[in-house]
Amino acid sequence: MNTAPPSSSAQSLLECYLRAKDLNHPELISECFSPDAELSFSIATDDIDFPRRVVGAPAIAKTLVADFGERFERCRTYYVCAEPQVDEDGACVMPWLVVMRQKDGGSLRIGKGVYQWRFGQEADGANAITRLHIHIERMDAVPDPDAAKLNALQGSLPYPWLPPVALQDGIASFIATCSDAAFAVTFQQPAALDGTSQEPECDRE
Repeated sequence: MNTAPPSSSAQSLLECYLRAKDLNHPELISECFSPDAELSFSIATDDIDFPRRVVGAPAIAKTLVADFGERFERCRTYYVCAEPQVDEDGACVMPWLVVMRQKDGGSLRIGKGVYQWRFGQEADGANAITRLHIHIERMDAVPDPDAAKLNALQGSLPYPWLPPVALQDGIASFIATCSDAAFAVTFQQPAALDGTSQEPECDRE
């Protein structure tokens, strides 16, 4: 039996998550996650830290929004694909990119990784996110006291849906027009999916 939500429903849930996280609205987490949803992390860098597992929408809101918002501002999280593609089991895998400002010290933080989503239905039939695993491949800190690099980089990338070609073109434009931008080269390629050559389960173009 196919339990996957329609693509439009999955997209709405994912965009709700970004409004919660990027705009610092923890109350929105309950609108897109199930009450007993699970959140887990795998982190391949020492430059950022999160608890390895969190259970329940309130705890997820605290971890991903409230606590996160105390450390970072002007956050934009990008889905590195054109739209979500959810399989018949309700799973969706996609790379992500984040560009934000660290409040303490004012550095630019740029990171990439992979989201592994699981969607399901609530008792009332509504679709919801039931599980999210976040893999963090890189999370770099770049001196940016006047936020010039932050402004230029965010201005070069369509938000929040960022197909790989647009990612490559946007960062190439940023590098060409911004001084000391070599740090961004490594972010032109999306994060590897589980360390394999598997294509993400979302449109590549």
